Parts: sequence; structure tokens; C-alpha cells
Amino acid sequence: MNQKEPYIIFEDASYRYPRAKHYALKHLDLTIYKGEFVAVLGENGAGKSTFCQALNGVVPQSRSGRMRGRITVGGLDTQQVTVAELSEKVGIVLEDPETQLFTTSVLSEVAFGPENVGIDPQEILRRAEWALKVVRLTGYEDRAPTALSGGQKQRLAIAAALTMRPEVLALDEATSQLDPVGTVEVFSVIRELNETYGMTIVMATDKGEEVATFADRVLVLHDGELIAQGTPREIFADSELLDRIVIRAPQVSQLATYLKNNDSSLAKFPITLDEAKHGIEQLLGWSSRIQASSEEVQ
Repeated sequence: MNQKEPYIIFEDASYRYPRAKHYALKHLDLTIYKGEFVAVLGENGAGKSTFCQALNGVVPQSRSGRMRGRITVGGLDTQQVTVAELSEKVGIVLEDPETQLFTTSVLSEVAFGPENVGIDPQEILRRAEWALKVVRLTGYEDRAPTALSGGQKQRLAIAAALTMRPEVLALDEATSQLDPVGTVEVFSVIRELNETYGMTIVMATDKGEEVATFADRVLVLHDGELIAQGTPREIFADSELLDRIVIRAPQVSQLATYLKNNDSSLAKFPITLDEAKHGIEQLLGWSSRIQASSEEVQ
């Protein structure tokens, strides 16, 4: 991004659920910029789900409880406008797609949101066609959602959010219940939304490999507090942080940390398989040996 435009702003934001003794979010001060892909990491109970639900006003409006500070999305105060109004700014996809799919056909599912806010039927059809194309479910319009695979159901949930034409897509552990194939399907769609359509992505997840590949920035929550933020490389290279809380780094990053602790550091801390392969080849001197052998043959 050449010029960063602030889009989501937390200003000393704290939230406590009804009858809870402790705050689920504590004094959050942060900005998420338009077009960013932000991953939110943290242990169970760190506040990731609350964070996502705070973006579209469900927290605190539908959950009640006590909110302090301020959260704005696209200039709208999440405590001053309705959840319905915010749904046109933020689409949210939950961990279990079954809890979000309740109509009898794929087309009815993606049309449900726009119908409820009174959008023109022809516009709804245009949006539905676009959304199903983006998530690669064109041709499934008459299929029952219950007949879809896990990955297809989650992609349908994304399509249903997209028909509201939000600026932000928030995903709360949206791949945690999917097999590897379904996970790849969903991340592929999310990457296209971010890279092709410039959509801002906020994703609570524990998928270290995918975070390393797709995210621009990582936020780390612990007991409701923001304790670290940075690029995936900065976060996964911070062994003290990873030791402090349970975050699953990519396996290649775990290997790099092991090598570093045993006096065999790679030249560049890897977060992808290709980076690790290149680093290990350099460490072992394979590149120079291969080049020398090639020159001998010539």
C-alpha cells in the first residue's frame, strides 16, 4: 500500500461481558488500515472472538456488558450506529458455518442479507452472482447448503457476507474445523478478496503457515491485551514471545529457532518453506557446491 488509510480505530477500548469479573478486551489502542490483511493470534480466551465481534457492533450491542473507550469503523462509532448499519461496513464469518446457514438453497442464503435491508431485487441478483463467482460456487445456486462440504459451507458463509458489499471481512477461526483441503479453499478465496478487490481482512486464526503466507501484520492478544504486533516474520522470530504464550509458529520457523539455539542460525529467519529450503542450502554450502559441479561439467 502506497498510502495507508486508517479504517478501523480502537481508542483505549475495553469490554466486559455481563456478570463477568474480568474484561475480555483491555485498553486496546490500535489502527487497522484499509486493504490490510491482519491476523489476530492468541491462546484460547485471549479475546480473539470478542475482538472480531466488536468490529460489527455485536459487542456490545447484542451482548450487553460494559464497553469503555471507542471503536470506529469507516468513521462510524460502533456504539452509536446499529449492527444492521455496520453490516454494510463489516461482514463477519464465524468458526462453525452451520450456525450461519439456515435457508434452503445457496441462492437464498446469499440473498438473505440484502433482502432484509431492502435492496432492489435486481441488485441483489447481481451481488449474488458476483459473490458466488468470487467464492467459486457458481452453478450451486439451487443446491441445499446442507449438501455442501465443510469448505464449501464456509465459502458460502463468506459469499453471504460479501453480498452486503462490506469494506472489511472479519473471520473468527473460520478454518479451525476444516480439513486441509477446506482450509486451502477458504484461504485462497480470502487472498483473492484482499489482493484483487482490496478488501480489508481481519482474521482470528491459529494457522501459522497461512498467516506467514498471507498476512501483512499480526496482532497478538493475551488476556484481552495487545502484547505484540508486527510482521509475521517479526512475530514468529520472537522466541521469548512464543515461549510466553502458546502460538503455533510455522514449522520452518520452529526449525530456524532450534538451529539458532544450537549455534546454526540461518542467514534469514524463514517463515515459508521456500525460504527455509534456501537458507538450509546456504547453511550446508550446497549452492556453492552445485555451482562448482556445474562449472566442472562445462
